[in-house]
Amino acid sequence: MDGINVRLINYTRRPLETVTWAALISYWEGWETEAFERMDKNDVEMHLPRVLGYGHESILEHATLTFAIEGCSRVCSHQLVRHRLASYTQQSQRYIILNPKDVEETFVIPEGIKNDPELLEEWKELMKKSIELYKKTVERGQHQEDARFILPQSVRTKIVVTMNLRELKHFLGLRACERAQWEIREIAWKMLEEIAKNDDLRPIIKWAKLGPRCIQMGYCPEGELMPPGCWKKTREKWKKLGE
Repeated sequence: MDGINVRLINYTRRPLETVTWAALISYWEGWETEAFERMDKNDVEMHLPRVLGYGHESILEHATLTFAIEGCSRVCSHQLVRHRLASYTQQSQRYIILNPKDVEETFVIPEGIKNDPELLEEWKELMKKSIELYKKTVERGQHQEDARFILPQSVRTKIVVTMNLRELKHFLGLRACERAQWEIREIAWKMLEEIAKNDDLRPIIKWAKLGPRCIQMGYCPEGELMPPGCWKKTREKWKKLGE
């Protein structure tokens, strides 16, 4: 298992045109429903950055994005689903009988543990025992919904996530921060990378300031809690997304 995989699977048709059209419906009396089909890139570039610059972000709720996430732990997915203004569908341990093989293919092991050889061996031994007992429980005729109780939270999972752009901005503000837990932070940045690769969506990163709160606010709200040089490093990383 090569770490965490994040893919942008689907999104609202003509997303930036949709949110721009919604904005114009709001404050332009002459704008009509049929205007959506006439909208083009020039209309978006003329109006959307300005509207978002005023802080009018409710229009972002009219565009949704769906991501597939594979390889994160259930520790991470429990953090993810705390963002309630979103939709989630996760791999079920009630209906799917897991077929655990290699320890690192089945479980997420933090880098700090990997860097401690003695501790790593103890972790692997415990994980191997959990795999063996899980298999034994299923083989003895117990349902997998009970067998799953033996699995550590570090077991890898798959989850589908759908968020509108406004909630995604909120999510990224908290989870792309260097203070966020390392696994969900990796997911947040991979979401941004997926958006940056998409021609229909890339401009919204800059216009809506999709990124950690230091990008959104123009300063680091965590202050002395952050390591020296963190803000500069984060800004440089964020700017590269648009290149």
